[in-house]
Amino acid sequence: MTDREIRFGVITPQWVNWDELVRRWQFVEKLGYDSVWVADHWVNFMEPHTPWFEAWTLLSGLAMHTKRIRCGPLISPIPFHNPAFLAKKALTFDHISGGRLELGLGPGVPGSYDPSYSMSGTEDWPGYERVKRLGEAVEIIDMLLCNEVSTYEGHYYQIKEAMMHPRPVQQPRPPITIGASNPMMRKLAVRWADTWNTVWTLYPFSDESLKDLRELNQSTSEFCDTIGRDPASLRRSVLHFHPEPGMEFAFDSASIFTEIVEGVIDAGIDEIILQYPYRDSELPLFEQVSLEVLPELRS
Repeated sequence: MTDREIRFGVITPQWVNWDELVRRWQFVEKLGYDSVWVADHWVNFMEPHTPWFEAWTLLSGLAMHTKRIRCGPLISPIPFHNPAFLAKKALTFDHISGGRLELGLGPGVPGSYDPSYSMSGTEDWPGYERVKRLGEAVEIIDMLLCNEVSTYEGHYYQIKEAMMHPRPVQQPRPPITIGASNPMMRKLAVRWADTWNTVWTLYPFSDESLKDLRELNQSTSEFCDTIGRDPASLRRSVLHFHPEPGMEFAFDSASIFTEIVEGVIDAGIDEIILQYPYRDSELPLFEQVSLEVLPELRS
């Protein structure tokens, strides 16, 4: 185990109506979670015909119905957002939420998986360009949130004497989470992020999967060493993701959940983000582990 602070969050995909989303956010906060998140796509790319709300508008509304819990997008893909305007959205939401923003950024899911690009007329850049653009975008967002006036000349993006008033509630800026799995993206996370997040299927789990997660985490620490960053200064986060509806919280029991999460923490992960249950039949176990297991794992 670790003596670092262990945090738990929940992502609540916006495929239900507004009133239900409010209820879920208040329920998650009541259960004692540290963070709650929404996805940022044009549609639910797994089930495009389901209802779906826009992420940043939704975040602002939901924040007004909670008091303590930290919140943000997991993640906002840079193809969908001009970085300067995204920084302004982040600044605005940091004030609306009373300084509770966790700013999740990433390259986005490729258009071969996500029809958001074709539906919205957004250009689907090749992978290498996504990474390079994200590198410039994160630098711009960091610069704008940390300074009153900023100028930047990049290959893809330019800003000139861009003013940001008022200053963010969180100083020097809201914390940034970068979603990354491949080496180039993880190097970006090591350079700019407060938290590195990766997607992992926690259940069903195996010794091999745990070994792979441990090695990925160790490799990320080595990237920190390369640039002279203290590896302990980078929070390590995992989003539990299962692509089949109904498998969002389909753990067999509280004891199995505990065993899996203890293994993940032992592998060096200190933030675990769970999916909100898709089916009502998953809710009793979700509530049980939230109230009984997670407090023990924190300690």
